[in-house]
Amino acid sequence: MKHKASQTKKAQKNSGFSSSKKSTRTKYIFVVGGVMSGVGKGVTSSSIAKILQFRGLRVSAIKIDPYVNVDAGTMNPTEHGEVFVLDDGYETDQDMGNYERFLNTSLSRDSYMTTGSVYLNVIQKERALKYKGKCVDVVPHVPLSVIDQIKRAAKKEQADVMIIEIGGTLGEYQNILFLEAARMLRVKQPRDVAMVMVSYLPTPKTVGEMKTKPTQYAVRTMAQSGLAPDIIVGRSEIPMDDKRKEKIAFSCSLQPEDIISAPDLESIYDIPGVFLDQQLDKQILGKLNIPISNTRRNSRAIHAWRDFVTSSKTAKKEVKIAVVGKYFDTGDFVLSDAYISIIEALKYSAYKQEVKAKLTWINSKDYETGKRKVSELKKYDGVLVPGGFGSSGIEGKIHAIKYVRENKIPYFGICYGMQLASVEFARNMANIKGATTYEINPRAEEQVVTILPEQKKKLENGDYGGSMRLGAYDAKLMKGSLAAKLYGTETVSERHRHRYELNPAYTDRLEEAGLVISGTSPDGKLPEIIELPKKEHPFFIGVQYHPEFKARPLDPHPIFTGFIKAAKKRQ
Repeated sequence: MKHKASQTKKAQKNSGFSSSKKSTRTKYIFVVGGVMSGVGKGVTSSSIAKILQFRGLRVSAIKIDPYVNVDAGTMNPTEHGEVFVLDDGYETDQDMGNYERFLNTSLSRDSYMTTGSVYLNVIQKERALKYKGKCVDVVPHVPLSVIDQIKRAAKKEQADVMIIEIGGTLGEYQNILFLEAARMLRVKQPRDVAMVMVSYLPTPKTVGEMKTKPTQYAVRTMAQSGLAPDIIVGRSEIPMDDKRKEKIAFSCSLQPEDIISAPDLESIYDIPGVFLDQQLDKQILGKLNIPISNTRRNSRAIHAWRDFVTSSKTAKKEVKIAVVGKYFDTGDFVLSDAYISIIEALKYSAYKQEVKAKLTWINSKDYETGKRKVSELKKYDGVLVPGGFGSSGIEGKIHAIKYVRENKIPYFGICYGMQLASVEFARNMANIKGATTYEINPRAEEQVVTILPEQKKKLENGDYGGSMRLGAYDAKLMKGSLAAKLYGTETVSERHRHRYELNPAYTDRLEEAGLVISGTSPDGKLPEIIELPKKEHPFFIGVQYHPEFKARPLDPHPIFTGFIKAAKKRQ
């Protein structure tokens, strides 16, 4: 018994874990793409993080994007998807939203990097003589910078396990340096690093059989970087059979239990359950040399998650929500990416109210051209106008806002949706006929929405990247207001991403006409929330910030929940 106990202590010491479940060093899981991108590395990474969290481990995540942009802020949402903003104001890829939602956490800028940000960091260090006169080379200094940031993020998050998703696929030139960072870290800490490959397994209709050869080629490509997968997650339309698992395992020097089936599912929130059923958590613990006895599954947390997933499927009633936006020009397949956080936030609140949110996407340009009649909005239970930039489709949004205000249809405006609601109210209720926004006409006399003073100078200097009002800011709420009732408090912190604001010079005239400014910055200068009194409208609210970034599956955002409740009541 004494010998066995000493062996256990030795194993725990070597694994980096003690009997108190506290990690003396972080474990790292790199998630890479096989033969094609867009097959779900982000939700796979999030789901792996979740099942390890179910084991009581402190888990965090990092996204690495291979493009040269320093951050995601200057990219077009219709091409790259939503820009997700962190509390510290960093503009990131939408996968960061998945990490935060699955893990119910808030991440920092250290949890996101791009080729551009890594090179910028190396160059800035060289300019500051941080390399002490050495010749700075792409290898090893760039991969070492990647490793430094990974370890910095792990320390900041106090992570037992850090998931690192490398965007794109294995064969792309842009990913070589990130794969080299993974190789270097694995060489130095072989017992602390695991590689997970997410690979697509096609089933061509003309063949009628699931094909494994593309995955085998992906593993061969990975080997060229000096790496091999420890786990292969096979993405496919249908579940992978045992024969396919055995074939992949044999050809890739793995065991069949190392091959995980990830078929198309009704909901991304089903994935952790599918992974648990295949014992993926147990497999990963073994690969990372973490004693399983120290990390038993938390059944209560698992049940809570499964209950949430069940509620998303059992709701019979629907509330019909119209989303009047503008990022629709490249086809419907883009919508879920351009407004992904809003979609998920609506879902969470709907499930909590035992209904499903049926979303209809309406291009605001159609109301300008007459292609659609704004009166169609009467058939919806609620209307949401999300954020956006530029003058395109703006008058269409204003027509929609006027209609829902006059016809008492529940309304929720986010960022630009709040600004345009202010413009519409100014024109039609406060009799400010020329009311507009600086963004549409910077020379207009009646700029009800104006540019933030510090932003004007930045635009004049061509300073666009990472220069908006970004990140979490506090707001104080008016006592007794709709906003205060929804939040259940009089002070909130929410994430912002904007250059323009409701012009304080017009607030008195708007309030005299009946608009309620129910939330402001702590100093009272910047309007943060507008609303209409309950006696005038059942639910009409606009917020300058982006509440969707803080909605969580098991903790829906209160304003989204209030909006869904109002829509349900109208139904």
